[in-house]
Amino acid sequence: MNPAAPPTSFCRCNLPPWIIASREFQEHPQPLEIDGARATDKRLFAKLAATASPDERGQIFHDYLSVKFRLHEWNQHQASARASLRHSYIRFLANWGVDSNGHAGAVLKAWVESRFGLRATYHHGLLASDPSALERYAADRMKGSAQIMGVAMQLDLLYTFCQEELLRRHPERAHLTLYRGTHDPEEYAVRSAPGADGTLVRLNNLSSFTSDREIAWEFGSAVWAVEVPLAKIVFFSGLLPRHLLEGESEFLVLGGEYRVKPLRF
Repeated sequence: MNPAAPPTSFCRCNLPPWIIASREFQEHPQPLEIDGARATDKRLFAKLAATASPDERGQIFHDYLSVKFRLHEWNQHQASARASLRHSYIRFLANWGVDSNGHAGAVLKAWVESRFGLRATYHHGLLASDPSALERYAADRMKGSAQIMGVAMQLDLLYTFCQEELLRRHPERAHLTLYRGTHDPEEYAVRSAPGADGTLVRLNNLSSFTSDREIAWEFGSAVWAVEVPLAKIVFFSGLLPRHLLEGESEFLVLGGEYRVKPLRF
């Protein structure tokens, strides 16, 4: 593990962060549960369990959050509606897709830190070795502190819903093969020489992947194939109704140590 950016000792899930971040977790994953996320909204998850259609489940989930967190007021010209938009999980996910090192990226990375104890390692630069990047991340987190509080419960529910959907759609699997394009693979390497089972790398606490290897080449000069545990997937394209966050087969994945296999173009 990279001593410059270890997991924190604090998290709000059922496993400690050093286990979640480990290579062993990638190889032998276990279910992750955010404290209280399921128990607080039992009726929602009971209704989802009784619904057969994935599209209907996605709509039910979004409608539920829209009412609970007043997101349905977006189109009304009220201060409360503007506040709801600022604190919407949709806004933060959409802005992550535009720039994962922007303000929304800092909020999402901070949520991962608070829930899973995995520290961010990159935000406009390597946080362990670039003081200006560390300062920028601290500033972005501070600016978003109120928004982090407002959106955190929504993200807790999103992760829990995502986990249930993955188990429904892939009942016999513990991993999905996903792909990540990068321009600087050296920044991630924990070991300089790859072994027979791939290269060991440490990824940022929240990273984007795709299920389409051709799309991955659009985002880097090098592409990795990674066996990602279902338990470490926070969000995927197709989880929500089709008019929301339609992307390029994108997955948001919790970080830590991973064995990755470089692909040839």
